[in-house]
Amino acid sequence: MNKKITGVLTAIVTPFTKDGDYNEAAMRVQIQRQLAAGNGIFCGGTNGEFFVLNAEEKLAVAKTCMEEVAGKAHVVAHIGEISTRETIRLGKQIAALGVDAVSVITPWFVPLKQEELIAHYEEVADALDVPVFLYNIPARTGNTLQPETVRKLAAHPNIVGIKDSAGSYESLSGFLKAAEGIDNFDVLNGPDSLIHQGFVDGCSACISGLANVAPNEINAIWAHFHAGDIAGSHKAQENVTGLRTDLYSVGFSPAAVKKAVSLMGHDVGESRYAVRFSAEEEQRIRQIVNQYTH
Repeated sequence: MNKKITGVLTAIVTPFTKDGDYNEAAMRVQIQRQLAAGNGIFCGGTNGEFFVLNAEEKLAVAKTCMEEVAGKAHVVAHIGEISTRETIRLGKQIAALGVDAVSVITPWFVPLKQEELIAHYEEVADALDVPVFLYNIPARTGNTLQPETVRKLAAHPNIVGIKDSAGSYESLSGFLKAAEGIDNFDVLNGPDSLIHQGFVDGCSACISGLANVAPNEINAIWAHFHAGDIAGSHKAQENVTGLRTDLYSVGFSPAAVKKAVSLMGHDVGESRYAVRFSAEEEQRIRQIVNQYTH
């Protein structure tokens, strides 16, 4: 398989049983849904509810993904923790499973200077023998990677790209500009509203939470673009943007995504954190899913 991460990777949900435990069997079913649509796997990320998983569960999720994918697609695992020490510890365990790369969110809760973020990422990249993607999602962490910081980190031989989930075109284009002229450093798009534009501007892949709900519809954006059908890709994006706008008007990700998957008849369970949907909201989610997916 080409080592370069391209196309669509699904930020896969972590299924739970009725008792709230990790549901390995259900995870395998979800992985097969994504493989059937042509998508790779990004596990242990925001949509995977990493923030409510313990270390043992994070490792189990990655292990399940590696076993079920069985080399048929790329697997990238998120390993970010608040401390550099814990990020490295988890990273070494997950790297040993053979994942194609790992992704590292900026530390959260504590504000950090850009030079401190550089030190954090360099120490992580030095300690691991698996390619590292930076992961920028400032709305959730309070820490923002600046384009000039990313360009400096791109010089590290084991830092191979950045996943940008800031949510704006300005942020994404800033990182694409920062990556210009740098070999072996890729920008991965996070927001589902920017998948098409990201590919047009030079993103190598997208990490999609909505692919849990609409695996074929998300992949169509990439498939049309990859085939040179830019108009078809744009049209597929418009459908996905409608899904995103309507679904997130009911509830926020990741809970809204997981609830939608559950209401589609998949045994993924409830989100672990304190979120609730009314009967009216669930009915609205059903209507939205039926409108935008086939």
